[in-house]
Amino acid sequence: MAEWLYEEGIGETRAALVHKGEILEACIERDGKRAMAGAIVQGRLVRTIIPKRRGIVRLDSGEDALLEPIPPKLAEGATLLAEILRERIAEEGRDKLAKVRIAPPGSKTQSGPTLYQRISATDIPVVLCPAHEPDRLEDHGWSELMEQAMTGEVGTETVSLRLFLTPAMTLIDVDGSLLPAQLGPQGAALAAKVIRRMGITGSIGIDLPTMNNKDERLLAATLFDKHLPLPFERTAVNGFGFLQVIRRRERPSLMEIVQDDPVKTAALALLRRGERHGTGGAVTLTAASAVIDRLAKAKDWIAQLERRRGGPVTLRHDDSFGIASFHAE
Repeated sequence: MAEWLYEEGIGETRAALVHKGEILEACIERDGKRAMAGAIVQGRLVRTIIPKRRGIVRLDSGEDALLEPIPPKLAEGATLLAEILRERIAEEGRDKLAKVRIAPPGSKTQSGPTLYQRISATDIPVVLCPAHEPDRLEDHGWSELMEQAMTGEVGTETVSLRLFLTPAMTLIDVDGSLLPAQLGPQGAALAAKVIRRMGITGSIGIDLPTMNNKDERLLAATLFDKHLPLPFERTAVNGFGFLQVIRRRERPSLMEIVQDDPVKTAALALLRRGERHGTGGAVTLTAASAVIDRLAKAKDWIAQLERRRGGPVTLRHDDSFGIASFHAE
């Protein structure tokens, strides 16, 4: 039976929908003040980009958001009640602003649902995974999934994917040693699983190998549909093997979260390792200087780890480690 595994970590919460030893979906929610999808918040229209169509709203939190459309009688400087449709998405060079609309009449301010609230609202049981119990997330391949999200590389020599984040869309390149007639369908199935597992939304382009005929392309599309639950929209697989998919976008994907700040990602992973190491008490965390320096500045994180372990935490630099490598002892 499928179940949600939920872990309240230091600096972030984590959840994975698992079934028969496999992670079907994975989510991370980082701590911090930001506009969360589903929230209704106060704001002020500070700039009009396209009259009556698009403008910039400054939320009470200080975060800017994109308002679309602009009500006809709303002038610059006016206050408003905004509903968060999409959270801020980190992108190279310039972030994609949160997207908002005018809240429905009669609405009151409210927070957006947390990760725990969202998974609890499903019909699937939620299992809490405290650090003193066996690491069920890791038993289902959590660390491997985090590495895939960071590198954008998934699969084997037979069928592999390379994923690329771009401002326009997430691109998935399918490659492997199989013949195109087998690689196309199997690559489409793996792409669908990874899209679901990493929470990839918005516009997605999948570059499959050029297949021999329409039947092979139809089989690839059918297997894609089998492994990615609705709702989504897609094109047919064209003669060049390209498939485009659109999924509703509310939050950043797993890839966007972990790649936004690789040092922070490594620091939080090390805290997770430190929390679960041994049976409590003192612990030494070793990692590259950039990771250790980040932890040294995050005194609240270290204090939480010391409380949870019941002992002191020592930080040790070792620049023979890469950013994603670390050790707890």
